[in-house]
Amino acid sequence: MDLKEFLKSHIPNSIDLMDKVGLIFKKEVHPKGTRLLSPDKFSTKLYFLEKGLIRSYYNLDEKNITHHFFDENSFVGPLDCIFFNRQSVYGFEVLEESITYVANYEDFELNMRKMEGIEGLMIMVLLNVLKQTTETLYAIQFQNAESRYKYMMEQYPSILMRAPLGHIASYLGITQQTLSVIRGRKR
Repeated sequence: MDLKEFLKSHIPNSIDLMDKVGLIFKKEVHPKGTRLLSPDKFSTKLYFLEKGLIRSYYNLDEKNITHHFFDENSFVGPLDCIFFNRQSVYGFEVLEESITYVANYEDFELNMRKMEGIEGLMIMVLLNVLKQTTETLYAIQFQNAESRYKYMMEQYPSILMRAPLGHIASYLGITQQTLSVIRGRKR
């Protein structure tokens, strides 16, 4: 679904909004492996992912740890930069060729905040991010590796088929070897 279709489905009667979207957001194609942002860098770019897969990650003890996966119809952006004016702890990497709509957050906010219904959409997006973060934190703190994998299978089956195993293992907080053992038991 492209950005205009997504917004139209969430904000009815938004003809003015559709005109502004084309002025603010620019469509881009990113090849697999593109780094949209590296950790400890600054950017106020906001992405809407039409097609593809992106992961957020951070570096810890010289290891690259997956924080989250974003697939179609997701907004992606460095919250630290956008809302707190500081460098992002997280980087963003394209895992599959991806089609995005990109805007500077300042342009988005300046033009979109005035549109009726946009606040509700922004709250929905932020609540979804909060929900996903809370679920991930719960899983890391209270579930064993097998339960975390089972949860991911139930909630994000397409990501398990699309993301490299090393990224899935680091997202789950386990080694790639442990992931292979768990997957072997599920067959």
